[in-house]
Amino acid sequence: MALQTGPIAAMAAAALVLGSGGAKAQTPAEFFRDKTLTINVGYGAGGGYDITTRIVARHFGRHIPGAPNVVVSNMPGGGSLRVVNHLYNVAPKDGLTLGVFGALLMLEPLRGNQNVKAEPAKFEWIGSMHNDINACGIWKGGGVGIKTLDDLIRSKKTIVFGSTSPEAETSTYPVILKKLLGAPIKVVIGYKGTKEINLAMQNGEAHATCGMYESSVRGSYMHDIQSGDLTIIFQAGLDRKVELFGNAASAGDILRDDEARQIGELLFRPSEITRPLAAPPGTPKDRVQALRKALMDTMKDPETLADGKKIAIDFAPMEGERIAGLMDRFYRTPPHLVKRAVELSAE
Repeated sequence: MALQTGPIAAMAAAALVLGSGGAKAQTPAEFFRDKTLTINVGYGAGGGYDITTRIVARHFGRHIPGAPNVVVSNMPGGGSLRVVNHLYNVAPKDGLTLGVFGALLMLEPLRGNQNVKAEPAKFEWIGSMHNDINACGIWKGGGVGIKTLDDLIRSKKTIVFGSTSPEAETSTYPVILKKLLGAPIKVVIGYKGTKEINLAMQNGEAHATCGMYESSVRGSYMHDIQSGDLTIIFQAGLDRKVELFGNAASAGDILRDDEARQIGELLFRPSEITRPLAAPPGTPKDRVQALRKALMDTMKDPETLADGKKIAIDFAPMEGERIAGLMDRFYRTPPHLVKRAVELSAE
């Protein structure tokens, strides 16, 4: 039989090549090359989330295949809820838009929060830029000499805690201390971030706040700690304490029986995923893996570590796979314990 030649034969040959895998998908390096990757931070400029993200972003791009340009954009609102909803429902699912937001928001759907238009377990978790312990601090003793959690519990004065939103640690932790221990606390919501809350404490609008991670304290509040103006009275670690926070009572100190500890896993463990970096659900898996590796490589980069040292941050990252595992565990919590956790942390 004679071989076909001409245009028909050429088209048939092209079809054969495409059918055999000639039209292969782009590799991550091919996709990211000459692109710009945007990291949306759910808080205002100058706070711990913003500062940490900008340090990491400075070095992140060169560890990503294709070395894209990396920029940071602030998207404050609802204690970072705005970023969660944007990332899940609006952002392109291509790996070029990532989000950084408060870890406790990951559990808000368990609490029945209808404002969270997302299923957090479906996010593609790139990793966490830090694995930290959260704390609550009081400014100048609240004007009544409070130096410890016991002092707060015994206070005759109502202590005002500044907060960013009902879903954030700045609200849930004071509410827990109020409901579990009977501390005289009032939570005032509406601040854009910890920097703004700190200013409110200095001018007397608020007396205290939570959501103070060790890295933020070392980076932004060491002078206040050393001067005695700011005192840490509670730290949220379940099984470890932070030396910087001195003798401040811990979550492990106040949650002693087995059921209380299980509830504590929902209330306090998520905040150890200190500054999570996520991609929208549906982001191609090969790009997710490339970004996960790039983040861990960035966190070991001597230049990243040196920049962190300049503001007293010693990074302790968490892998994306570890976060995904914790999310699975959180969402398997028995319903009656979820209900109790909600009761303890919501006004």
